Amino acid sequence: MVRVMASGVFDIIHLGHLHYLEESKRLGDELVVVVATDNTVRRRKHEPITQESMRLELVAALKPVDRAILGKESGDMFKVVEELRPDIITVGYDQPFEPVELEKELLSRGLNVRVVRMPHLDHDLDGTRKIINKVIEFHELSKKLKEVEKK
Repeated sequence: MVRVMASGVFDIIHLGHLHYLEESKRLGDELVVVVATDNTVRRRKHEPITQESMRLELVAALKPVDRAILGKESGDMFKVVEELRPDIITVGYDQPFEPVELEKELLSRGLNVRVVRMPHLDHDLDGTRKIINKVIEFHELSKKLKEVEKK
């Protein structure tokens, strides 16, 4: 059995996330997804829009996902890898990890894991920031239309 591990924030689930997880699942028999904790998201990216329990539940419900777990608070992202012992780790096209460097670090910890960069899904709403910007644009346009209607 080939275990694949994927990870991410999954703040607002979108087609880019689904594509990442579907492609990850194709590489093995079991897909385990590590969802970043709220503190990790704050430390590395931004204030999370949805809380970790909600993100975990949503990811667990996705068809390609066999199991979803919450990441560790230890500050050592490799601890969860040591526990899960995946055969393959997938990283999203935009995640700030270099597969070769990750493989070297894992090997230095006694873990022989293949790291694979997943392809990009070219879609106009394939990212959380793109969705947020679209909502903001819609809101601004809606405000302008209301102002015009009042005149």
